[in-house]
Amino acid sequence: MSLKDVLLDELRDMYSAENQLVKALPKLAKGAKDAKLKALFTAHLEETKGQVERLKEVFVHLDEKPTGEHCNGMEGIVEEGKDALEKDEEGASFDCGLIGAALRTEHYEIAGYQATISMAKTLGMQDVIDLLTKNLNEEMAAAAKISEAAKPIMLESSEEPEKGKKPKSAKEKYSAQKSREDEKAAATGLRKRAS
Repeated sequence: MSLKDVLLDELRDMYSAENQLVKALPKLAKGAKDAKLKALFTAHLEETKGQVERLKEVFVHLDEKPTGEHCNGMEGIVEEGKDALEKDEEGASFDCGLIGAALRTEHYEIAGYQATISMAKTLGMQDVIDLLTKNLNEEMAAAAKISEAAKPIMLESSEEPEKGKKPKSAKEKYSAQKSREDEKAAATGLRKRAS
């Protein structure tokens, strides 16, 4: 497989990721309790739509179609955002869960754009680099804005009283079991490293 083929796979992955976010961001905006956070999600939705259009331009430059690759990584991150929306938290603590999901999303995208830009640089594709860099810069700015908006929300959350533990839902029980399985599977590798 050539580097251009790898680049195309990565670009299709990013295209899928951005399209998934076009569907997910309105739900985060609707669910956010903090007005500034809600506005950030709404504004980033418009940026994300522009990023999808830029990615389409990238594929035009490469004489390729943008479809054909589903981004499983973003699907998982979007699922975590859905989980955050379903949490039985109140007040600022609820928004803290959305902030975590949003920042994971932004950093996943940042990594994807950095990788594709590096590949395009190696291949000498300046038009592609320029378009991808615009998307990267928007993602980095979005992460910075979310981090800044998070400060007062997290401070407010830290002042909220702790509540008693509620019984775990079936989904939470399943997640805890999977986490224990992951820990057990990693234990062997961790023991080897410690030796």
